[in-house]
Amino acid sequence: MLEQKYLENNLETVKEKMTQRGMDLDFEGLERLNEERKKIIVQVETLEHERNMGSKKVGELKRDGFDDQVDELSKELKNISNNIKDLNAKRTDVESKYRDLMLHIPNIPHTSVPIGADENDNTEILSWGKPREFDFEIKDHVEIGSFLDILDLPRAAKITGSRFALYMGQGARLERALINLMLDIHVGEHGYLEVLPPFIANTESFIGTGNLPKFEEELFKLKDTDYYLVPTAEVPLTNINRDEILEEKELPRKYVSYTPCFRKEAGSYGKDIHGIFRQHQFNKVELVKLSTPEKSYDEHEKLTRDAARILELLELPYRIVVLCTGDMGFSSAKTYDIEVWIPSEQRYREISSCSNFESFQARRANIRYRPEGGGKPAFVHTLNGSGIAIGRAFIAILENYQQEDGTVKIPDALIPYMNGKEVIK
Repeated sequence: MLEQKYLENNLETVKEKMTQRGMDLDFEGLERLNEERKKIIVQVETLEHERNMGSKKVGELKRDGFDDQVDELSKELKNISNNIKDLNAKRTDVESKYRDLMLHIPNIPHTSVPIGADENDNTEILSWGKPREFDFEIKDHVEIGSFLDILDLPRAAKITGSRFALYMGQGARLERALINLMLDIHVGEHGYLEVLPPFIANTESFIGTGNLPKFEEELFKLKDTDYYLVPTAEVPLTNINRDEILEEKELPRKYVSYTPCFRKEAGSYGKDIHGIFRQHQFNKVELVKLSTPEKSYDEHEKLTRDAARILELLELPYRIVVLCTGDMGFSSAKTYDIEVWIPSEQRYREISSCSNFESFQARRANIRYRPEGGGKPAFVHTLNGSGIAIGRAFIAILENYQQEDGTVKIPDALIPYMNGKEVIK
């Protein structure tokens, strides 16, 4: 959430930034509510002053024996109190509406973010590895998985429905191997604290990360509860320190977690319907950092390198792009997408988004830190990124490591996690 004073003092700048994001927001309604809120505050303060002066006068009249005047003035004070009560109720309603509008305003893009309309305006900043040249006709991950009997989509659809997957035998083992490799690297080499969080979170947690109220249609809610299935471990990890004040020496806090993720994928109908690229349920290892504002962009670069390191260990070609203003996520101030090479599509596809949210989430979740040199507690900067999406890594391995006889070579880094197996047959 944006800071209210910043919004009031820089309204034209905010409007311009939202235009760059391709968003049309009700700033006029926001201004009206804010003016109404200020007007009510002045009215309440005026009435409270009158009530205080009247109460003082009642005491003087009682002392001097003017009981008839006391009764009359007491009635006036009661009316004033009722008016204050009514105004405060109105103020609560106005502030609730104002906050709701504020919660629908996305973050302001960092000055280094390129201005653009969509993914076509994203900027590539790095590429690693060279896509493999095949001397045989390649198959996609669905054909490979079906041939090897490690990926069964028809039975998954029978069990649940479309956009679910059933991993079998060495397919299930490969999925687990990827999870364990990523956790071991991020904990052992990159210094993250491993966390196994709840896979369900409450409304306040989703408001904290920016998923609610704007994106409720993307979430699976548990009937007759305040609970939602997590779409990513970003939600529980970011909220570990909600409503807390940390010490600066504790920062950065670095969390890593494996969770299943659940998304309705509303609005993506007809998109990526083939295979397992876009699922209602998928596995992911997530990285979350809490940082001081001064160091958050350095931490953003490190987090992105940490995620990319997994693809280098798996020897999968990838590139990194910085997202333009029109392609960024709601809460992000700057995002790098890491995209892995998918041979069957002859293009790079996103496998991790690494974002710096600055204080946007921390203000919503009330996560602050106390500076070492003293002073008023300030909001931390929050960051997160996939470290990485397991299902998409599964796709990339099957397709990039496929062999002419239909088997799949296992990347060297995964062989110890596959009980020494070098080839999926």
